Amino acid sequence: MGRQYIKVSNKKKRNRRIFWFLIFPILLIASGAISYGVHIYTKAEDMMANSYQDDRDGKSDLRETKVDPKIDNVSILFIGIDESSKRSQGANTRSDALLLATLNEKQKSVNLLSIPRDTYAYIDEVGYSTKINHAHKFGGPKATIETVENLLDIPVDYYVRVDFEAFMEIIDALGGVDIDVPFAFSEQDSKDRANAISLEAGLQTLDGEQALAFARTRHMDNDIERGKRQQEVIKAITNKAASGATIPKLGQIIDAIGNNMKTNMTFDEIKAFADYGISGNLSINTMNLDGFDTYIPNSAGNNVYYWQLDDQSLAETTVALRQHLGLEPATDVTNNNVAEPAPNVE
Repeated sequence: MGRQYIKVSNKKKRNRRIFWFLIFPILLIASGAISYGVHIYTKAEDMMANSYQDDRDGKSDLRETKVDPKIDNVSILFIGIDESSKRSQGANTRSDALLLATLNEKQKSVNLLSIPRDTYAYIDEVGYSTKINHAHKFGGPKATIETVENLLDIPVDYYVRVDFEAFMEIIDALGGVDIDVPFAFSEQDSKDRANAISLEAGLQTLDGEQALAFARTRHMDNDIERGKRQQEVIKAITNKAASGATIPKLGQIIDAIGNNMKTNMTFDEIKAFADYGISGNLSINTMNLDGFDTYIPNSAGNNVYYWQLDDQSLAETTVALRQHLGLEPATDVTNNNVAEPAPNVE
């Protein structure tokens, strides 16, 4: 069955979850913890051991040898999932947010690419194209990594899988984050209770639930502005984590991370990232994938919504990421999602 695309001219409002993923500064907190005494060092080491999970024999299939973050440029895929009691499907949970970070060791710079959860992508695990967030449902972090590698034609060296609880608990452990809220609004909370969070306009300290609501709301503007709000929360977490007030709370922060995270990074590898946080010159560049709203018929003939990537934007993004990683230019950077569409699923 061939694919049909129905381009949507007027963007339909949907209850799509947002890219709340604000975990990179949290990773820096974890790596920075090694500087503060034997107790915290041991606690961080135990946390990483308990969180470790690797299904790929230590390296990407797109690498000839295993990378060393102390000397190599590397990439990290952050996989956000919602494992709340209301939504959790255990191992079959779909990813709620995807963020790819490429790190340039010499420049101490980071590219952060948001990958929309509804992106139409080929998933090798099942042999057809569907929403990219289904990859985790079909094969966990391994299938998600392979799907992103296929889409962007770059190696994914590491992954970090976390859930909403980590985001909220870490902000609470930090004592909240300072945010200048641009407008008054009400939003659902992490348990999907409508209008449970209400914020007034102005500079204020937000707890975990409030920060999540601020990052996810879309009622007052659009997805572009929502992305800017997420970047603002990232900066707020980073600023708070860099302050001296964080030191007494490192144990609590490590507990929050360890209870809600899986990763294929070892303790020694995560220590290597401390240099990015303490260099004082860390440069973070945010990136997005352009595209358009599309409905594609599934095998039952029902139109299913997808975010169809713009081939030119995808190609430019691939070039930029490969350059940042110091890789040779890709031979083919077009979106080759040519398999049959998804069966009768959304």
